[in-house]
Amino acid sequence: MSRFRGLAAGLVGGVVGAVLVFVVLLLLGVTHVKKETIIQQVEGTSSATYAPQQGLTPTQIYEKAAPSVVAVISTFSASGANGFGFNPFGQQQSGQALGSGFVVSRDGYILTNQHVVVDQQSGQAASSVFVAFKKPGQAQSQEQRIKATVVGVDATSDVALLKVDPKGLNLVPLTLGDSAKAQIGEPVVAIGNPENYDFSLTSGIVSGLNRTLDSPNGRTIPNGIQTDAAINPGNSGGPLIDSLGEVIGINEQIATQSGGNEGLGFAVPINAAINSMDQLKKSGRAEYAWLGVLGQTITSDVASTFNLPVKQGVLLATVVPNSPADKAGLKGGSESVTVNGQNYTLGGDIITDIDGKPLLSSEDLVSTIIGKRPGDQITVTVIHDGKSRQVKITLTQRPANT
Repeated sequence: MSRFRGLAAGLVGGVVGAVLVFVVLLLLGVTHVKKETIIQQVEGTSSATYAPQQGLTPTQIYEKAAPSVVAVISTFSASGANGFGFNPFGQQQSGQALGSGFVVSRDGYILTNQHVVVDQQSGQAASSVFVAFKKPGQAQSQEQRIKATVVGVDATSDVALLKVDPKGLNLVPLTLGDSAKAQIGEPVVAIGNPENYDFSLTSGIVSGLNRTLDSPNGRTIPNGIQTDAAINPGNSGGPLIDSLGEVIGINEQIATQSGGNEGLGFAVPINAAINSMDQLKKSGRAEYAWLGVLGQTITSDVASTFNLPVKQGVLLATVVPNSPADKAGLKGGSESVTVNGQNYTLGGDIITDIDGKPLLSSEDLVSTIIGKRPGDQITVTVIHDGKSRQVKITLTQRPANT
């Protein structure tokens, strides 16, 4: 595993950083300032408690799912094989990166992480990609390699879609679950290829939700899933599976001081991966909607300190010129204030909900916009000077430099 900007799961490499500061940059598409941080932790907003339910044992999950998990072996030319910048859970040796992936269709589609098949330091795509399946009854499978085609990659969500010829493979896709239904405390397992120990199973629980992860291109992935299931270099791109045997995430990053697993693993939510996969399958690329604001989460303490008219929502610090938000008349703040070392920008509009759904945080705003497509129209409830109004905004495609 290289020293990824953070440790990701393919785990191609990395280190996780500090707790997310209160002010969140929301250039929706999102730009992220922590270039050396793999993920930043955010308080979860779910108050649900996990209610134990009858499910499969780790052994049962492994027996069912392992044949659908693959090792992903990416080879890079000498000019690009000098290490990975964002190499979360992949492992790089002699111009090769080892990660994981899993089958999502009978006709040969496989999901993995973008950072498993792209050298993050040079931006160079792998010159060749092979996948290896676990043979029934055999512990090792590295000799059973099948050439894969990279259908498309999405650095924003750290997702890559591969394709193999299904002839003679009898592929069985894993069932994709609903990451929005994940609950803290529920049991999960990870299957992958950590440190060349191919097709390893680790188990744990969902330790946290709504974590904000850094993507390979410096943007943010909202709604990340935190787990204490052991994840190490080589796990990147592998499935995080719940007790029903459904995939709820793609293992992608770890927070670590030692460079190895410390019980802080993170997965891209499968809902985000599905959104990316559907676009990659259709056109080979993923597009994201753009609103064009920088925002700050409003809590009851913030509302009380600054005498704001609402106790939750997003306070707009900046509205990007010529963005959809700007064209719709939204306004950013004009007054900078520092309280206890934290900077706030006051005087701007407050967004309280989108399409009737309340915004609890700036992360909610990020997640909502990421779930839209360019051209979608949203209705935003805006408060300014104590007066509420509804504004219709047509989202555009996120510019490449935001």
